[in-house]
Amino acid sequence: MKHFINTRETLVTEAIDGYLRASGDAQLARLDGFPHIKVILRSDWTKDRVAIISGGGAGHEPAHAGFVGRGMLTAAVSGEIFASPSVDAVLAAIRAVTGPAGCLLVVKNYTGDRLNFGLAAERARAEGFKVATVFVADDIAIPDAPQPRGVAGTLFVHKIAGHAAENGHSLDDVTGAATAAAGNIWSLGTSLSTCRIPGQPTEERLGPNEAEIGLGIHGEPGFARVELGPVRELVTRMTDQLSAALPANSGPYAALVNNLGAVPVIEMAVITDEILRSPFGQQIELVVGPAAAMTSLDMNGFSLSLMALDDARRTALCSVAAPAAWPPAQRADTPALVPLPTSEQEKGPQAHAAASEAPATRHLIEAMCNSLINNEDRLNALDAKIGDGDTGSTMAIGARSIIGALDALPLADTSALLIETGATLGRDMGGSSGVLLSIFLTASGEAASNGEALPAALKAGLDRMQFYGGAKVGDRSMVDALAPALAALAAGGLDDAAAAAAAGADGTAAIRVAGVGRSSYVNEADLAGVQDPGAAATAIVLAAACDAHRRD
Repeated sequence: MKHFINTRETLVTEAIDGYLRASGDAQLARLDGFPHIKVILRSDWTKDRVAIISGGGAGHEPAHAGFVGRGMLTAAVSGEIFASPSVDAVLAAIRAVTGPAGCLLVVKNYTGDRLNFGLAAERARAEGFKVATVFVADDIAIPDAPQPRGVAGTLFVHKIAGHAAENGHSLDDVTGAATAAAGNIWSLGTSLSTCRIPGQPTEERLGPNEAEIGLGIHGEPGFARVELGPVRELVTRMTDQLSAALPANSGPYAALVNNLGAVPVIEMAVITDEILRSPFGQQIELVVGPAAAMTSLDMNGFSLSLMALDDARRTALCSVAAPAAWPPAQRADTPALVPLPTSEQEKGPQAHAAASEAPATRHLIEAMCNSLINNEDRLNALDAKIGDGDTGSTMAIGARSIIGALDALPLADTSALLIETGATLGRDMGGSSGVLLSIFLTASGEAASNGEALPAALKAGLDRMQFYGGAKVGDRSMVDALAPALAALAAGGLDDAAAAAAAGADGTAAIRVAGVGRSSYVNEADLAGVQDPGAAATAIVLAAACDAHRRD
């Protein structure tokens, strides 16, 4: 597996320095003890209040270094990848930031962390420091587990303790608030993959259509593997299990929606939407995230942590904290809606034409649209070789939109039909191709309404599309198929147009330099022998039109 590292041995220390070099005015520093002592701390700390210290193995970034700053952690202690920091490192952090007010260690409930932080605390007490400890055991994946793991819910404790310390509370009060919060946090994660540790082989234990629920943040196996379906089903299963673990009447809750490393931002937004629109979502008052807060390297998964709210925790979560990695808590709410404009100006210069029927036209349009829908995968595969792989899907969206609008279209009025079809594609299809085809059809309809015959009207539409899009024949675009097809339509008929479009599309495979679109950024070797997907789509549509016309 490929990774952007120098060596496995220097990965963590170089990552810490990289983070600090880019931290700007965040007032962070590290203890001068690399590589054995890896401690990030506030450089503005004056030891006049209770210090909050946490940490653990690396690989969970931005946790824990990303949460050092005013209102959260005073220092974070890092081990190697997924390895607890040493006793000496924890003790060094205690010595560096603890003053007369004392310090609180926030420790995730793993054996290594408990032992190393615990021994460091005992040694610090022997040196005269006031040290308290809170263990976080928020993972509810395994019911009745003798030692539940500490996972992303630990960050809630960082925020609660950090807020109390920042406001000058005593060590006893800070510890009490943190301990009470830790006892009211419940977390559960799910993933589509294990994580990959640099320099180690990866165990791919999940099948291509499997998700795993309850796995650990170090890649430990979960309690169940389920068939991957809509994310709504996963969220329902997770919220049901979380609900079963919650004490009666313990809400309302704050929710941390945590990206475990590799989930795309758009998918995290969908996950958040499902959580908040679920029946359980009505009990969620505050949302933190979605964000990559406590990751597991590149794990393609997410976790949901819940904390029961009271007035003090609500205030603490909503208070401002300096660390940029902490996403401010937001009030969960339904999306606000603004009414669509209804003024005459918003309707545009063309009023909607009345629906009308023309069976032959309907059949022709259905055949053309279905040809794009049936070739969605083929066009996507072509586009994946030279672009982002979505041409087929974009075309299919437009085709389905037109089919869905057929009953409302003026099928018996050519100029109005072209204009309304263009408006439909411009509204629903998306992408550059949707806009270009909307321009083509709208301009063609306007030309037809001025008395131009259909071939001439379509040529006028092509001219406007080329004016705005900038493509010409030879640039590897749909114009390479559409331009010769329209010329053949004017000189001969639909059969000639379909043949010319096919020849034009085939010819794009020999064009080594693209003049427009994403292909213009692709090197010659990758373009060689690959048809332009827009030109291929044009040929497919005209071939379908030709077949439908023959059958009629």
